[in-house]
Amino acid sequence: MSTHASEVGGQAPAFSLPDTQGAEYGPRPGEVTVVVFTCNHCPYALAWHERLMSVAHDYAPRGVAMLAINPNDAERYPRDSTAAMRERVEAGDFDGVPYLRDESQEVARAYDAKTTPDVFVLDGEGILRYRGAPDADHDDPSQDAAWLRGALDVVLDGGVPDPAETTPVGCSIKWRSGG
Repeated sequence: MSTHASEVGGQAPAFSLPDTQGAEYGPRPGEVTVVVFTCNHCPYALAWHERLMSVAHDYAPRGVAMLAINPNDAERYPRDSTAAMRERVEAGDFDGVPYLRDESQEVARAYDAKTTPDVFVLDGEGILRYRGAPDADHDDPSQDAAWLRGALDVVLDGGVPDPAETTPVGCSIKWRSGG
C-alpha cells in the first residue's frame, strides 16, 4: 500500500480493515465513502463525534457510507485498544458506522492521515474529493460538520467541492515508536 491519498483528485488507496467484531470493511466501488480517522481519547475527535455520526445518519439514505478508523498505538494509548473500541460500539456510540482498527497503521500512512479526526471523502470511483476537518470549529456544535456536508452535497451532484481541502484539526495520530 504505497500510494498516498494526500492529493485531492487522486485515487484513494483501497483497504479492508476489521471492525470490533472482526468483520472486514473498506470503500466499495460505486459508493461515496467518508473515511474518518478518529479515536477514543482525543478531545477533538470526541467533540466532533456526534456531528460525524449525524452526517452518517443523514447521508446514508443517499448512498453514502462512513467508515471510522482508529489507527492509534494502543500500547501507548490503552483507551484506543480494540477492547475499548468495542465498549464504545456496544454503548451505541457508532450506531450504523463500522469502527475499524488499523493495527498496522498502514491505512493511516497510505492516506497520510495527520490528526484525529482527519476526514476524507471518496467519490464512487474512489477518487479523493475532500480532505480535512468536518467544519470550522470543534467547540461549536452549530457548525454541524458544514464543510463535510457541503463536500458530500457537491460530490453527490457530480461536482468537485470548493474548498476541496481544509486543514485537519485534532490530536496527532499516535504512531508506534520507530514508525
